[in-house]
Amino acid sequence: MKRILTVLFFVLITFSLSAQDATWIYYPGDFEIWLGNEMQNRRTERGGFFPPFWKMDSHYVAVEFSTKLDLPVAEEVEIYVEGKYNIKLDGKILPAYDKIIIPAGKHSLNIKVHNQAHVPAIYVKGQTFGSDESWKVTFEDKEWIDESGKASDTSSGTAYLQAGRWNFNSPDTPPSEFKLAVIPMAAAGTEKKRAGELIDFGKETFGYVKFHQLKGKGRLNIYYGESSEEALSTTHCETLDRIDMDNTSANDFTLEDSKAYRYIYIETEGDLSYSSVSMLYEYLPLDHRGQFRCDDELINRIWDISAYTMHLTSREFFIDGIKRDRWIWSGDAYQSYLMNYYLFFDSPSVTRTMLNLRGKDPVISHMNTIMDYTFYWFIGIYDYLQYTGDREFVKRFYPRMQSLMDFCLSRRNGNGMMEGLAGDWVFIDWADFKMSKSGEVSFEQLLFCRSLETMALCADIMGDIENEARYASLASDLKSKLFTSFWSANKNAFIHNRENGVMSEQVTPFTNMFAVLFDYLDAEKTKAVKDNVLLNPDALKITTPYMRFYELEALCMLGEYRHVLKEIRDYWGGMLNLGATSFWEKYNPDETGTEHLAMYGRPFGKSLCHAWGASPIYLLGKYYLGVKPEKEGYKEFSIRPVLGDLKWMEGSVPTPKGDIKVYMDKKQIKVSATEGEGYLYFTSPDKPKINIGSIEQIATDNYKVKIDTGKEYIISGKF
Repeated sequence: MKRILTVLFFVLITFSLSAQDATWIYYPGDFEIWLGNEMQNRRTERGGFFPPFWKMDSHYVAVEFSTKLDLPVAEEVEIYVEGKYNIKLDGKILPAYDKIIIPAGKHSLNIKVHNQAHVPAIYVKGQTFGSDESWKVTFEDKEWIDESGKASDTSSGTAYLQAGRWNFNSPDTPPSEFKLAVIPMAAAGTEKKRAGELIDFGKETFGYVKFHQLKGKGRLNIYYGESSEEALSTTHCETLDRIDMDNTSANDFTLEDSKAYRYIYIETEGDLSYSSVSMLYEYLPLDHRGQFRCDDELINRIWDISAYTMHLTSREFFIDGIKRDRWIWSGDAYQSYLMNYYLFFDSPSVTRTMLNLRGKDPVISHMNTIMDYTFYWFIGIYDYLQYTGDREFVKRFYPRMQSLMDFCLSRRNGNGMMEGLAGDWVFIDWADFKMSKSGEVSFEQLLFCRSLETMALCADIMGDIENEARYASLASDLKSKLFTSFWSANKNAFIHNRENGVMSEQVTPFTNMFAVLFDYLDAEKTKAVKDNVLLNPDALKITTPYMRFYELEALCMLGEYRHVLKEIRDYWGGMLNLGATSFWEKYNPDETGTEHLAMYGRPFGKSLCHAWGASPIYLLGKYYLGVKPEKEGYKEFSIRPVLGDLKWMEGSVPTPKGDIKVYMDKKQIKVSATEGEGYLYFTSPDKPKINIGSIEQIATDNYKVKIDTGKEYIISGKF
């Protein structure tokens, strides 16, 4: 049981000092693990409990917090604790309820907390100090660790790391009380159906169903649906609730668990009655800092629905789908990180998700049991550094990166490559075509290579020279093998896999398009991949938004902007034409009717709100507005706006401390930035003019302009 007690350290001397800001602190990563357990174990399937099927860690139940003090005068300090605890002042243990005096001078203050149900956490507030990330924490693993993550002394028997924190900045908001925000939302329509009532909330949504003036004795049968067909299918809908009620007087009643739905179908048993049904919409408060508008209203609608899809799936963590699975999948989350950088730029959502996925040592399986999902986790760190510049995250969690990479390295075959072993799931994609996932799959080697490059980058940040060289060498060696083993001069593309030493003949898009994304190809091979795989009408086709994300990004990198806009209109516009109010897990334009709702052999198994369906946010921000960081944390950025077939476009891209705004039409470009410095790149057959600054010609019809903070640059020309 949670106990919050207050201990006052009384003042010996009256003094006037400003109170120190304080926050709740805990063992780093433990809140994220605990919260993930709380969220992911809410999933149900037709009323049955449905937990994740991978290893789930738990928080440390006993944690000690420590800080050093040097007080000019005695202080009064408040302490709030989640759990049972004691206080140790200068090595002497004091019961939690004792009142003590801390005189002026140097002291060590330790608080040890036990909490089985929630994360051990403390909030300490004095007048010159408070609990923050500078405090050290240990779970008593008998090894000293300094702030660099290196073992420094084993004599004292305690391992120290810097404390974890988020935004729990009041003693009244401890970590265990965290909840998403809610607002009331009325139903859009009600219709009598069969023996019950069908409620329509007008669009895909998420929250708590609320009955008004519910009275009587009997059973509420509630069937949820992302479509009306699903809600009305009492035998096959994915989620439902059956609740026995006994209300002698009419009262409002709100269900305990939030769910995803657009429609709910309600049947009552007994003499139950109610006046109406509404909901409490549940959400994570995030600002839509990224924006996009253009002359094409279909593209605008696609951007809006993408943003809404992203908003719905951005919850305690970045999850896959709000109906099913409501879990944290590393492959889904990786795409959410990228979309987040162009919509919310909410770094805590990224780090919360990464820390939950990583879990604790020892590592005994791949992330979500999927090999490629482990590699996406590493690659997510690579991008996180580029967009945020948050090196402190790496410094704090580098040991966990190392142990996960050690696990991967231990599972290589005799050729130094990864292949699926017992218990591994080699996923890649829900492809409509047959492909082998056995043996040495070229796509897995490519992701593994990028993961090793990430580790080399992180080792450099840590000053770990030996491992930086080791990871870089492993990456270079694996990249060389990727080309010598899998590149086919005959097919002018990467081959899919090699099994028992025998190379297959199959060419799939995955390795080829990721090689473009990672800039692994020379000009000749880049053209070969473009012609023989990505734009080849006879090549295998991608049908999931998951891999369409990467396919369209690769085509943008290859300059196929008009083609990509057409694909966005056809693919995402196709979902809108079918009435989508959020974007789906999968869309196949060849399907008809309720075929669009089915997946996994279930008539309503498909998620109609899936994070990876929101990729136009990222594509339009990075490749049409053309904004991306060139140095960590947008210390330097580039802007390469491209209209494609649009007449005009405008928007903003969020950065760590500001925004970059872009407008472009056929005759004018306007850009401004509120932090960092960068360069605008553009082409114009006419000699361009500028209102301020200067234009530098870098090639025929190619120019750049240096962009400084706080100025609006207006360039006139022909674009």
